[in-house]
Amino acid sequence: MSNADCYSITVVPGLSRLFLEYCSGAAAARAYYAPGSWDESWRERPEIPAHWPELVGLLAGQNSSSAAKTGAAAAALEALSGGAGVVVTGQQVGLFGGPLFTPFKAATALALAREATAAGRPHAAIFWLATEDHDFAEINHVVFPARRELRTLVYSATTEAARPVGGMVLDDSIIPLVDQARELLGDSEAMEALTLAYQPGRTLAQAFAEFYSRVFAAQGLLVLDASGRAFHRMGAPVLRAALERADELHRALVERNKELEATGYHAQVAVGAQSSLLFLIDEKTGARVALKQLIPSAQEPDGLWQAGRQSFSTADLAGILDAEPERISPSALLRPVFQDFLLSTSAIVGGPAEIAYFAQSAVLYERILGRVTPALPRFSATLVEPKIGELLKKHGLTLERVFGENSASLAQLLAARTMPEEGKRRLAASGTALEAELAALLEWMRSLDAGLGRSAETAASKMRYQMNRLRRLAANFQLQREESLTRQAEAVSQALYPGGALQERVHGAAYYFARYGFGLAEELTAQAANCRTGHAEMRL
Repeated sequence: MSNADCYSITVVPGLSRLFLEYCSGAAAARAYYAPGSWDESWRERPEIPAHWPELVGLLAGQNSSSAAKTGAAAAALEALSGGAGVVVTGQQVGLFGGPLFTPFKAATALALAREATAAGRPHAAIFWLATEDHDFAEINHVVFPARRELRTLVYSATTEAARPVGGMVLDDSIIPLVDQARELLGDSEAMEALTLAYQPGRTLAQAFAEFYSRVFAAQGLLVLDASGRAFHRMGAPVLRAALERADELHRALVERNKELEATGYHAQVAVGAQSSLLFLIDEKTGARVALKQLIPSAQEPDGLWQAGRQSFSTADLAGILDAEPERISPSALLRPVFQDFLLSTSAIVGGPAEIAYFAQSAVLYERILGRVTPALPRFSATLVEPKIGELLKKHGLTLERVFGENSASLAQLLAARTMPEEGKRRLAASGTALEAELAALLEWMRSLDAGLGRSAETAASKMRYQMNRLRRLAANFQLQREESLTRQAEAVSQALYPGGALQERVHGAAYYFARYGFGLAEELTAQAANCRTGHAEMRL
């Protein structure tokens, strides 16, 4: 069992002000989210919709593989049949399970569902497969640590532009890619799961779903691909509202964006003059094409819609929605509304960017569903393997300090810390003496003349620069004497903050399940319950 410390989310660099203030519960941020985002009222599930029995039946059909036929999954489905609520999260169907934050999302949803169930409000966790997204370049690769480097595996099969990625069928080129993964990860339960899931003839959605059904089998995670006709017909009221009330919803979004910016926040998703909340799946090519609204004219007072080179009236698109509802696809802002209409969701789990755009989507929830689903942050963590943990301890490094350095500056820091005591003492004494003398001198020169004081400040800054240069020269000499320090710094940076990005956004999740087993899924779920709005350092 790993042990963990939970730090304030502020240790994580690069997060938006909106997300940070959301995590702290600041009043300005609260105005854009449901109250249940901060209290336990989210456990009160919304009214059960009329389509619930059909939905649960479809969900059971998608979770009928050998991996999903566990007591935990069956119990979750039974609970839903009895009217249990849903905690939902989701992600694009990345190659070989995608980045590490993907299982962090699943673990958070499971932890919340357990919490509500233990409190007498039965809930199940559902992972929504974002199969309708069409950015293949975002999901066709995975990065695995490999000794002193990071290795990127890319599925480079020929694809037709802008087609939804979930339905793409894996071809024979996936076989050597699985072999490469085995060379990097070795034989393990996780590698066996990858091999069984990623086979020619399977879609990316099926492979991804199969893998995570195995990873979280003991926890009862349910997976859902809602791209098919049955789900889109069920969710047609949301898609129809986006079509027939497009102007109203567009105005609401524009106004919300202005409100966010006036508060000092940002609008995560841009809303252009012609942008809509819908995409159209092209009848012939299968491409997912953005629907744009054209300005009404005398000939078309209700306006036209454009998808690529084709034009449609609202009636045309309504006809497609009636006959082939799966061809009308929701945008990033509408997708959570569509999802929560289908699932009657109690709480939705998202990462920093998703939490930010939920502040925009709230106006769509209010107008289409008449309620706003509480949004809860996903678990955020850095996993520290034993050898890296030893280096952190040896050099007295904290996670926050690692986040503030690159591999080169970290190497300088290690060199400074391992310098002989006499050198450190002399540098410290010189620096202290310099500052003391400069402070007194600058104060005297400022008292004589303001201009003289400013010139003195400039000269003093040059003296401080030279003092820092002496420190760097000493550290560089130490690095030359101990070359291993550079390797150690590179190892720490690559493991915890690769390329100046969070580990959870770069490293492939399968690497950790291959090294530490599927028992890691339970550890993540347990830690997700303990570190809600912070960042965890999990020592494996």
